[in-house]
Amino acid sequence: MALLIEIGMSGWMSEQDLADQVRAAMPEADVRISTNIGNPEDITMMAVVSLQGDRPSEFVNLQLVQKLGAGVETIVKHPGLPDHVRVTRLKPDAPAREIAEWFLAYILRAQRNMDKHDADQAISTWSPVEPRYTPDTVVGVLGLGHIGSRSAGMLRDVGFQVKGWSRSPKQIEGVDCRHGYDALPELLGECDFVCCILPSTAETVGLFDAKLLSAMKSGAQLLNAGRGDLIDEPALMTALDAGQFDRAVLDVVSEEPLPSDNPLWSHPKVVITPHVSGWHLGDALKDVAENYRRLSAGEPLLHEVDRDRGY
Repeated sequence: MALLIEIGMSGWMSEQDLADQVRAAMPEADVRISTNIGNPEDITMMAVVSLQGDRPSEFVNLQLVQKLGAGVETIVKHPGLPDHVRVTRLKPDAPAREIAEWFLAYILRAQRNMDKHDADQAISTWSPVEPRYTPDTVVGVLGLGHIGSRSAGMLRDVGFQVKGWSRSPKQIEGVDCRHGYDALPELLGECDFVCCILPSTAETVGLFDAKLLSAMKSGAQLLNAGRGDLIDEPALMTALDAGQFDRAVLDVVSEEPLPSDNPLWSHPKVVITPHVSGWHLGDALKDVAENYRRLSAGEPLLHEVDRDRGY
């Protein structure tokens, strides 16, 4: 039984660093990386950011794919992943906190008119302008799972009026929680900022189409740190051009890396960050080691995904 760590992307931690951290949590584990796989028949578990090409077919004894993160849509939809292979994800606090901080950073930048003050400094102009008053500002959080609940709580504690939305009923102290699609347009019309942290499922792909974007409050901002396929990007640019709302701040997009000729880069009302809102795993690699142990012992796995539901 062996665990293969294969990141499948550049610009993040190295496979060797991740393997060393898993070994530190479980020294007896047989942990391998993509440059030193050894006998493919030994591989019973993979830990990946994304599942590449026809990789599953190369490991005939594969039993589990562990996502090194939360979003599993590309794994559960992978056409080459056999039905018997189980999928798990991570629910670490470190990136959940960082994503909440990302939302907060861009909201506060708008609250305090930072762009205007930067522009004024560039032309040596002293031009005071009133910032928004936080207790009067309404922030919506779409998706109230592990990360969304963390974001809603942080924004609430700063002093914003926070309204949450989810597919099914949720309760968070100090947060006005609503659920179901029918409640979404009204909620959007009440929010000065809308923070999206929804998973990619059959119900959420393209959720923000022209109709739903038209429900946004005038002057509002849409922030997305969930999945890139949540938003119809041409419809988004059309809505921004029409002045239906003020700005979109996107940490995720439909195609990553975003091609250099994509018009989102140059749109004056779009801010792009390169999928960096939640970066660190903290101690979550202990859960990877624990799932390795549980798989070998035949015990229930941590954070197992329902492959039919997609989360």
